[in-house]
Amino acid sequence: MTKAKAELKPDGSVTHFGPGGHTAPAVAGIDWAKVDATTEAEISRQAAQDDAEAALDAAAYARRVRRKVGLSQSVFARKVGVPVSTVRNWEQGTRSPQGAARALLRVIDKAPETVLNALADE
Repeated sequence: MTKAKAELKPDGSVTHFGPGGHTAPAVAGIDWAKVDATTEAEISRQAAQDDAEAALDAAAYARRVRRKVGLSQSVFARKVGVPVSTVRNWEQGTRSPQGAARALLRVIDKAPETVLNALADE
C-alpha cells in the first residue's frame, strides 16, 4: 500500500504533497457524478475492506517486530506482559495492538536491545 499526503482546498481542488515538501495540484480529476452515485452500501463495503487491509498491515507489523527480536510468540508475550493469545491475535489480524501495546511494539522495533534488556526477567 502506498501512502500519499494531500489537502482538499475549500474550492474543491486537491494539492498533493511530495518528497521534500514539494507541492503540486493533483492531476487526476474527481468524477463527482460517480461520487454522488455511490450508495451507502458501497461506502460501507469499502470501509470494511479498508479496515481489513489495515488489520493485515498491523498483523504483519506485529509479526515482523517479534521476528526481528528472534523470540517465539510465547516468550515474546511473556516479555511484553500479555497473554500468548493476544500475540497470536495480533499476528493473525483478528485484533490490532492498541494504545500502550502499539507504542511498545514501536519502541521494540526502534531499539530492540534496549527494550528487551529493560524487560529482562529478574
